[in-house]
Amino acid sequence: MGLVRFTVRHRFQESAQTVWDELVDWRGHANWIPATRVELADGDPLAIGAQFTAWTGIGRLALEDRMRVAAIDWNPERQIGSCTVDKLGPILAGTAAFTVRADGDATELEWIEDVDVRYMPKLFAPLAARIGATGFKLAMRSLARIMRKRCS
Repeated sequence: MGLVRFTVRHRFQESAQTVWDELVDWRGHANWIPATRVELADGDPLAIGAQFTAWTGIGRLALEDRMRVAAIDWNPERQIGSCTVDKLGPILAGTAAFTVRADGDATELEWIEDVDVRYMPKLFAPLAARIGATGFKLAMRSLARIMRKRCS
């Protein structure tokens, strides 16, 4: 297995609440992560233990990414929140986490991926991390555009 780790930071011009709401709308990730669809398990999607599955790709070439909410906390008074999801396979195992915090009139986001990629040789892990980070940077830009349109 190849260990893939990366951190992406992005500054949004929208409120921390707005950014938080977009990020914890699991099904809504399909709006800003290309070629992705998300299915939610029954129950409260924001509860610890909630499960959802994302497929990224097209048809049989889609990567199945099963996840479970491991920790989630939003503090509306301080406008800060964090969430960690466990990656349950079948290809990705590990965690993804993000922190959202108000910073003046803007919002800072930090997104961290720390996953083992089954079947990927360790040799390719650094390249996969760069590609993953680039993909998430592009996704954050897409999310920012969507929020700007929605808020204007």
